[in-house]
Amino acid sequence: MASLLIVGAPVALIVLWAILSFNRFVSQGQLIDNSWSNVETELRRRHDLIPNLVETVRGYAEHEQTTFVEVIEARRGAVAASGPADQHQGVENALTVGLRHLMAVSEDYPDLLASERFLDLQRELVTTEDRIQAARRLFNGNVRDYNRRVESIPSMVIALIGRFSKADYFEVEPAVASVPSAAL
Repeated sequence: MASLLIVGAPVALIVLWAILSFNRFVSQGQLIDNSWSNVETELRRRHDLIPNLVETVRGYAEHEQTTFVEVIEARRGAVAASGPADQHQGVENALTVGLRHLMAVSEDYPDLLASERFLDLQRELVTTEDRIQAARRLFNGNVRDYNRRVESIPSMVIALIGRFSKADYFEVEPAVASVPSAAL
């Protein structure tokens, strides 16, 4: 009886540890999915702002057609992207480049910079970019914690058995960092 207890107790502890570790992987995976949903929500908010911004700039700078097409095409690609972070990375970065070009074009038109509609859209875009970055930081923090467990001993054993693999980070630069002081 004592030998059964001596052998059984460590085995029971190992099994309990394995179950708890597996459940923690599942929990962390759900946390990553949830935080990615927050990033996607903020990206959709940015996607929804872009047509209004393009139309406002187009009203002042009609001969900048190449820039407008670039931004609209990049937006179309970003809206169509679905799935995990790695499938959004390239299209969101292309959209960021397009938005930066659009904002650079706007600097050449003082009347546009004085437009209340443009300034409101620009402020809303800055707020949205801040929200995207906050959601991205939370998502990447969750990914970091999860990946650390996937690669650490002894939890990597459970990761291998449960087929838990590393998650991808999401990196995207803000299109606009702040509203120019002249706009305030």
